[in-house]
Amino acid sequence: MELGSVTHKELFCRSIIDTHKQYDPLEMPWPELDEPALELVRSIPFWEEALYREIQAGRLVSAYAETVDDPLVREAIAMQGVEETRHARLIEGLMRTYDIKVRLRPVEPLPADLEDAFMALGYEECLDSFFAFGMYRLAADAHIFPEKIFAIFNQLIDEETRHNLYFINWAAYHQIRTGQGAEIIRSLRSLWYYGQALTRLVSGFASGTANSPGFTAHGISSFAIDLTPEKFIRTCLQEQELRMTAFDRRLLRPQLMPTLAGLASQLLSLWPSPQPHSRSA
Repeated sequence: MELGSVTHKELFCRSIIDTHKQYDPLEMPWPELDEPALELVRSIPFWEEALYREIQAGRLVSAYAETVDDPLVREAIAMQGVEETRHARLIEGLMRTYDIKVRLRPVEPLPADLEDAFMALGYEECLDSFFAFGMYRLAADAHIFPEKIFAIFNQLIDEETRHNLYFINWAAYHQIRTGQGAEIIRSLRSLWYYGQALTRLVSGFASGTANSPGFTAHGISSFAIDLTPEKFIRTCLQEQELRMTAFDRRLLRPQLMPTLAGLASQLLSLWPSPQPHSRSA
């Protein structure tokens, strides 16, 4: 399959349109939690950031979809906007069910350059989802919450996987169709956006806040899980690869975070392993 072709477009657009599932995010079967589990879910540091980002993402993606001329591409991007907005409502439902108190942040005005903002969002979500995949798997394997909670969030993470796959292919298709299709140009453009996201990620980790790309990685420190950096990285890599296997192999996959994580894992293997600790990741 040739990147930028009609076949490519139909394949990556259908990967999100045809796999969309209907459900009401405000009627999810959230289970009752005992007091320790309730305290734990309330202590996870990223609910405010997660809600804010999903609200902003839903508004941005939906607005950008309205500017797209191609009917099939517009439908696919609009579908992502619906799902991003639904994620915000799902988080609102969880917060209401478990009485999670956060500061409600005002939404920001949409940027004038919607396409540039959509690009930046896409690369940032590829970065953040990489950590979310690993955190979800580690928490699910540790059974720190009832299975029903993980079943609900598995649905959300599956949707983020579809968004990432769609975005990476849309970005390649769009750049090819707009005369920026040389692989070196596409690579440099993606590195620029990833670089911006990674800069904010490093800044967020340095300040100890969850208000940055990769904010889900901060949540792992809330869980009493025996964990080393190597195990966390390995889990992120394995989970992303597993979730991406559901899609046609001809489609592009996000590559930067798996590549960087693989290099980090090799470097960490050169040092003696620290004692497992939930906060070492």
